[in-house]
Amino acid sequence: MKKGQQVEGVVTRVDFPNKGIVQTDDGDLITVKNVLEGQRILCVIKKTRKGKAEGRLLEVVKKSPLEMDVPACKHFDKCGGCSYQTLPYEEQVALKGRQIKRLLEPVLPENSFDDLFEGVIPSPNQFAYRNKMEFSFGDAYFNGPLSLGMHKRGSFYDIVTVDGCQIIDEDMRCVLMETLAYFQERGANYYHKMRHEGYLRHLLVRKAAKTGEILVDLVTSSDARFLQKDATEPATEVQADALEALESELLQGWSKRLQEVSYDGKLTGVLHTRNDRPADVVEDQGTRVLFGQAYFYEELLGLRFRITPFSFFQTNSLGAEKLYETARDFITAENADILEGKTVYDLYSGTGTIAQILAPVSGHVIGVEIVEEAVEAAKKNALENGLTNCDFIAGDVLKVIDEIEEKPDYIVLDPPRDGIHPKALDKIIAYGVESMIYISCKPTSLARDLEVLQASGYQVKRICCCDMFAGTPHVETVVLLSKGIIDS
Repeated sequence: MKKGQQVEGVVTRVDFPNKGIVQTDDGDLITVKNVLEGQRILCVIKKTRKGKAEGRLLEVVKKSPLEMDVPACKHFDKCGGCSYQTLPYEEQVALKGRQIKRLLEPVLPENSFDDLFEGVIPSPNQFAYRNKMEFSFGDAYFNGPLSLGMHKRGSFYDIVTVDGCQIIDEDMRCVLMETLAYFQERGANYYHKMRHEGYLRHLLVRKAAKTGEILVDLVTSSDARFLQKDATEPATEVQADALEALESELLQGWSKRLQEVSYDGKLTGVLHTRNDRPADVVEDQGTRVLFGQAYFYEELLGLRFRITPFSFFQTNSLGAEKLYETARDFITAENADILEGKTVYDLYSGTGTIAQILAPVSGHVIGVEIVEEAVEAAKKNALENGLTNCDFIAGDVLKVIDEIEEKPDYIVLDPPRDGIHPKALDKIIAYGVESMIYISCKPTSLARDLEVLQASGYQVKRICCCDMFAGTPHVETVVLLSKGIIDS
């Protein structure tokens, strides 16, 4: 096979994350993304190295026998978001279970996976489950009209306006379309990723499943020159004052428009964030409130959480309850009082959800999180929930745990996608706690870390997955580990 060559084949399996293994008509194997088991596809070879080839999907020649005739979402063929949405939901869950088995079985003791694995818990809602979406401004095609939505599949530039997106609810779709219509009417331009110039960048929408509260944040560059159609030269001081007034009027008009909409939920805050970072990411370089407040509330397992625009919180609230119930069950199944009077470390604690769920049955819970905004939210949440035995520390786990004098009796790990830094993992192992819980949003990182933990004397006792991301390749995994004996 050569780069640029077009070949046909059948997808024999799909590995995490969304990597299809395709057997060509000539018997060769190629890795191709955005495909499903059983499909016959046409692809073009984009890379070959050391006998391995990667291809780019050109066409699904024949659907998989597992697929539905009509996708659940009208944007499926264009949007790069939900690659599993043509599969019936039970097939999605089964596929994720097979992927977890292929990843974890090789790193566990021989023939132990089936005894340890307790399956994949489905999401309570297959659709309208997300409580957070980050939309991008751009155009649907080169020099086309302003668009707002998700990146087109396989494109870094083109934007699909996802007015019919099925993983968010009607209120979030309404905010999307009202925002797009307003800025189209006002002739505002978007931030060009290559030229690093322009104004509109992202729209962040969050809505709580339990309280129905909605928080909206518009992310723009700080250069208001680009509110004008012919922005080339730096603004003079007089022009700068005029541009500031123009920007203020524009933003207040947008905020007012959102306030006039009728929602099923309740709009609690409209914000404006500046971000001049060249990379195509949402970053807070200064946020101000245009209406209401800079946070909203969500409820999980009887506790109430204040959530700010950029603080981490599981994007599927009802699924998060299943996830945390699973983790709590893993901890207390054999002994309901196992944490009584004990010190628990909640490492990578985010807004403190796990810490506060465990606090009522623990002696003292210490959360460590690198995002300062999330730590402040966690502290406020603990106070509002009447929990006095929680402490939250801002900083990198690798460094902070050296500074904590109180040693843990139990550890809960919920690291970011890349898993745990090897040096941090060594320090965690050195505490020698009898048991720990590892919650992972990326099973490839989990598999790597489990090898280290088992080599250090821990044994995997239970594994369970929670599908927090229906329609997508992602899944959360919970693992219970206990001290064992290292084989000589």
